[in-house]
Amino acid sequence: MSTALILLAAGQGTRMKSDRPKVLHAVAGAPLLAHALQAGRALSPERTVVVTGHGGESVAAAAHAAAPGVRIAVQEERKGTAHAVAQAAPLLAGYEGDAIVLYGDTPFIRPETLKAMRAARATHDIVVLGFEAADPGRYGRLVMAGDSLERIVEFKDADAETRALTFCNSGVVAAPAPLLFELIDQVGNDNASGEYYLTDIVGLARGRGLSATAVACDEAETLGVNSRADLAAAEAAFQARARGAAMAAGVTLVAPETVHFAFDTEVARDTVIDPNVVFGPGVRIAQGARIRAFSHLEGCQVGPGAVIGPYARLRPGTELAADTHVGNFVEIKKSRVEAGAKINHLSYLGDASVGARSNIGAGTITCNYDGVSKHRTEVGADVFIGSSTMLVAPVTLGDAAMTGSGSVITQDVEPGALAIARARQVNKPGMARKLFDLLKSRKKNSHGKAE
Repeated sequence: MSTALILLAAGQGTRMKSDRPKVLHAVAGAPLLAHALQAGRALSPERTVVVTGHGGESVAAAAHAAAPGVRIAVQEERKGTAHAVAQAAPLLAGYEGDAIVLYGDTPFIRPETLKAMRAARATHDIVVLGFEAADPGRYGRLVMAGDSLERIVEFKDADAETRALTFCNSGVVAAPAPLLFELIDQVGNDNASGEYYLTDIVGLARGRGLSATAVACDEAETLGVNSRADLAAAEAAFQARARGAAMAAGVTLVAPETVHFAFDTEVARDTVIDPNVVFGPGVRIAQGARIRAFSHLEGCQVGPGAVIGPYARLRPGTELAADTHVGNFVEIKKSRVEAGAKINHLSYLGDASVGARSNIGAGTITCNYDGVSKHRTEVGADVFIGSSTMLVAPVTLGDAAMTGSGSVITQDVEPGALAIARARQVNKPGMARKLFDLLKSRKKNSHGKAE
């Protein structure tokens, strides 16, 4: 059965108190919109339509970045959920498969739940996603008779008996696309809000003798984000789920509550992650690595057996091969470090490559930027870089080369050569005492007294 996704992302989100569209606020380093699209991808949708409104251009750009090939519909006026879904109709003209309506501010519906909805479509014309609410509040209620969904009643329009129900509507709906749009055309706005409710399609379908049902999911999946407090709760929910999944997959988290994952973090089994580690987007960690405390990784790949940190920063474009060591206060950006190489202390590598088993001494810096352009530094295998060496790119050091500590390397170094580039030391006997006496005298004269 082919499936199309209709993702509603037109809301302004006034309670966020932000100029940014609500669906572009981030959880785990990705917009809410991207999380919803990622869940929908589990259905291998034939088409995906994102309905935008407030901040439409930026929302459309984020949608294309998260799911290339999406189609964009625009809801110029916000007249309710049925009106929003109707904007997708021209982009699904002639499409005969199922359509599932999702929401850009509801990021945590599991792929398994969407697959259960699609399976339920085999025996029912319309499938709605519901949940048992601990506090039903102002949610719409699902009125069931056995496994048959009789109607959905919005809280504003519900009587006391209906409000007492705890099975609530998530808003997610699956139906054949032609039927969905046909029913939406019949939806009116004779209700307390004067809006066109998508929920009304259930009553219309039942009136035509069609069947409807509800699939139940955990309430946590339906968490919607409407405020900064909701956003913080969504972040906490994501992190709890990600930590649990990592440990279940064989990853050791020494202090789980202090580790923060991104939406796409990949960590292989037998990796150990120490406290207070933060993963930005685009990180892949191979088996048996160790990420020590207070390290920050983003857009990088870490090979098997590598040891990172503590207090290390790996920036986008960093690739570390097996058994590499990156130590405290080391920053690496857009660089490849081969197997067994070590950068253990207080160094910066940018736009560089480091060969196997090379050792980068403390305080080494690749001077990769000349104020206009970036340049590369190439370090061969088995190279020893002395402490406090400045490698002024573009520069190449051949295999088994060495630099003297404190050198400023501006020219290529051939394999096996020792490069020393520093001023000759000159000692002036007694000059230190004379200089101290002079400075103290000046200080006394300027303040009127010795300090």
